[in-house]
Parts: sequence; structure tokens; C-alpha cells
Amino acid sequence: MRLLRPLLVLAVCSCTHAIAADELKAGAFAQDITPTHLPSPINGNMKGAMASTVNDPMHARCLAVSNGKEELILCVVDSCMIPREICETAKAMAAKDTGVPASHMLISATHSHTCATMTAVFQSDPDPAYLAELPARIAAGLATAHRNLEPAEIAWNKDSDPTQVFNRRWLLKPDQSVENPFGSKEDRALMNPGIQSPRVSEPSGPVDPEVCILAARSLGDHRPIAVLANYSLHYVGGLPAISADYYGVFANEIATRLKAGDARYAGKPAFVGIMSNGTSGNINNVNFGGPSTIRKKAPGEQIRAVATSVGDAAMRAWDKLSWKATAPLASAERDINLSVRKATAAEGKEAQRTLDNTAKDKDGQFSDRKAIYAREALLLGSYPDQVRCKLQAHRIGGLTIASIPCEVFVEIGLDLKKTMPLEEHFTISLANGYNGYLPTPEHHKLGGYETWRARSSYLEVDASTKITAQLKEMLKEVAK
Repeated sequence: MRLLRPLLVLAVCSCTHAIAADELKAGAFAQDITPTHLPSPINGNMKGAMASTVNDPMHARCLAVSNGKEELILCVVDSCMIPREICETAKAMAAKDTGVPASHMLISATHSHTCATMTAVFQSDPDPAYLAELPARIAAGLATAHRNLEPAEIAWNKDSDPTQVFNRRWLLKPDQSVENPFGSKEDRALMNPGIQSPRVSEPSGPVDPEVCILAARSLGDHRPIAVLANYSLHYVGGLPAISADYYGVFANEIATRLKAGDARYAGKPAFVGIMSNGTSGNINNVNFGGPSTIRKKAPGEQIRAVATSVGDAAMRAWDKLSWKATAPLASAERDINLSVRKATAAEGKEAQRTLDNTAKDKDGQFSDRKAIYAREALLLGSYPDQVRCKLQAHRIGGLTIASIPCEVFVEIGLDLKKTMPLEEHFTISLANGYNGYLPTPEHHKLGGYETWRARSSYLEVDASTKITAQLKEMLKEVAK
């Protein structure tokens, strides 16, 4: 693997002492990326939808950290998923502008199901005009965070909020079965089975309740610069308009809690709160084992409740922070090739017959689940037999951060935390591209929605094993 070239970062400093080469600087910026033309396609469901109004803006929230030798720029984009091509183009633009290597940049999606479509999945296709302008807008956020670098302290810690995360895959009872879109009744896991469903016995796996944070504050007046949080929750939803979901409300919540808008900070770069998506591929916000009578909530009410609850945990972590004015930084990046699960020739012919014999709805889309997955099988036929999967490992002081371009199952994140080489660790999902769901081989055996072959789930059965092995090596590498 090539060695990353050292970086010399020049910044104007108003503090009274000279800044040593290894002392930290941090900068942040929230770049608005809301579509300028409405209605806009939004994805997250099997049918494409259009949003005509904006409840709250979409952002690319960026944090840059430098120690004079290395610089990292971490960016979380309000999006259901973001394609690799947009990430690569935005990084190249920002690298040319800042001198920071693209391999030192991480761009991830939050997985809000109410954001403008960036990646074609199921029957939702993006607006080409919006895609064309996105890389430059994201790159502007990365570059501005870099330009906002100032002498800083950083810290990392964690707390817990088990009240908002539940495993959404439940085991079917031995006498129960369901038919999947391919005509098989062998699946043993059912996603979102319904509250107190008599068909299921227990969740098929654990949750990760940790709320991890990486924080930065100015060296002189301790002005909060940014908080990057990580929580393994799929999304919340419930709004009929473009929205950043609880990720955006959390960002505002943390700013309020930290009094980041205080008048004494006038004229300084604005504080940026950031919530990244952890390993939440099989985790959501619904307790299917809970009470059978649940009050219907107003649009946005649950989003606010989750943001407040997770904000409480983040603030508990903030109160335990131990600030550092110096810290090592390191990055490692690898592309690995993984096989694509495709339909056989016979399955492809059957998929075509299904489409030929299934009528579309008035909106020009399929509602029949078998037809939807038949269409996906044919679209996957144009994929190469192997795809590249970009993995990253970053070190910021005693914290390591891994990134995976998938909707990662929680067991994978817990395994990486169990074997972390330094003080703390978290994994950011949906990062630097989109390669669908990432179940473990054990979950592939159980079947269920997240394993069904489609553009949302197509990697080989052993993909998680190969990815985890690579990341463990990379985390050891950056921890040296």
C-alpha cells in the first residue's frame, strides 16, 4: 500500500502562542444541498415517490481535523444512500482545492428515507440535473471545512441510549412460514413482523445502543466547533416532505444544548452538529415486542423524540470528555473485489415472464412484489460479476473509525468494537458509495428482506466476512 504524503496546512492563528507542528486544528461547515427544483424524487421505498415541499433542508455536514502532518475531512450527507461516483468526484474536486488526499476524506449518507434520491434503487430514479450539481456542492462543503481550520482541541467518548433501537428481524415460529418474492417458503426471518405478532418468537439478533461522539472546540475560548456522533439506528421517518429526519434535528439539538449560537461567538464559523449512521442494517425504531396499543403520532413527533433522547446521551458523553490539543491522525484505504449474486439464465427467463404478465399501476410502477424483484433481477444482469467495495479506517487520537459502503448489520459493528485496537471505535455505514445490505452469512441462511437479491442487496454471501477481516487489518495499521 502506498504511503500517504505528508501535508503542510497553513492557517491564520489569532492565539497568543506559536502552534507546534503536531498541535491540532479543526474546522467545520454545513453545506446546503437541498434540491433547487421541486418536485424531487425521494427514495427509501419499493415505489418511487415525489416530494413537492421541503420540511427542513438537506446538508453535507463536514468536519476537518489536522495536526500539521495529516488532515482528515469527514462528511455526512443527508441522503438515503449516495453513489460511489458522486463521492469520488466530490473528493477529487476538494482534493484539488485543498491539497488533502481523497483517501483522507470520508463521505457517507445518513439513510434518511425523505431525502432527494441520489442512487437508483427499486423504482426510484434520481433527477439527472440534481446529480450533476451535487459533487460540486459537496466538494464546497469539504473545502470550506478545511478553510475553517483553527487551533483546536478534540475529544471522544460514548454513552448509551437503548430506548430507541430495536432489532427489526424476528425469527418465525417453527410452525410458521412466509413466501418470499422468489416463490420460496424457506425464510426463517421476518422483517417488521408487526406489534406482538403471533407468527414470530424473538428478535434474530442484538442491538448496539452506544452513542459515540467525536468533538472539537476552539483552543482559545473553547467555542464548540463540531460534534460528530454515531448511532446504529436505520432512520425514523414519518414526514411527507423532504427532510433530513432525526439526523438534522439532532444537529440542531446539540447546537442548542451547547449554546453554540451564543452572541460571544458572533463572527466565528457556525457550529456543526453531525449524526452518522452506525451499523443499523437490521435495526429500527419500532419495538415489535412492545405494547399492542400505540398512540398514533403527528408527523415529525417521533423524529423529535428520538433526537432529544439521543441528544441526552450525546451530552452525557460530552460531560465526560477529556480534551486533547495534540493527537496522531492516520488513514488507510483499500478497494476489495466482491462477487455479485445474479440470477441464473433460467431465473432470468422466469423474471422476464413475470414482468410480461404483470400489469403496472396507473403511476407506471409495479406494486406486485414478485414483479418488483423480477425487475431487479434483470437490472442486476447488467452489473459486472465483481464490484469494487471501498473500505476506510481512520485514526483520530485514541479513536478509530471504520467505514463500509453498505447497510451494515449490527453484528458486524459489534464485532469491530470488540476487537478495536485503541480506546474507542465506531463504524460509519453507507460511506464512500453504496453496495447494498451487508448481512452476515448466518443472516443469509435465515433469509428475509435484507438478503433478497436486488440492487439493494447483491453482494456475495461471504462479503461481510471478507470486509471485516480487511478492516481489522486496516484498524491495526492506523493504530500503530
